[in-house]
Amino acid sequence: MHLVQILLPLADNAGRRFDGAAFGRVRTELSERFGGITGFTRAPAEGVWKEGGHTAHDDIVVFEVMTRELDHPWWERYRADLERRFDQETIVIRAIRVEML
Repeated sequence: MHLVQILLPLADNAGRRFDGAAFGRVRTELSERFGGITGFTRAPAEGVWKEGGHTAHDDIVVFEVMTRELDHPWWERYRADLERRFDQETIVIRAIRVEML
């Protein structure tokens, strides 16, 4: 079993916040494909990283789905689609192998 996490920014690079419909679309797409989703949207997390000699940051939300198998080609296409929709160079999607207890 795998836990897949999608980290999405709350705003574009110019600081304009995305509307709720953008996140609602992601929620619907993932819920329909995987049968459920968890969204951490109420208390945004903060991502911080070094970029070209200065520190950058994003307020982010996290969506999670569980799946038995990872369809890498599908995830690569979905990540590219999210990067276009959210106007980002890179959207982080990560998978963690989990053991159900």
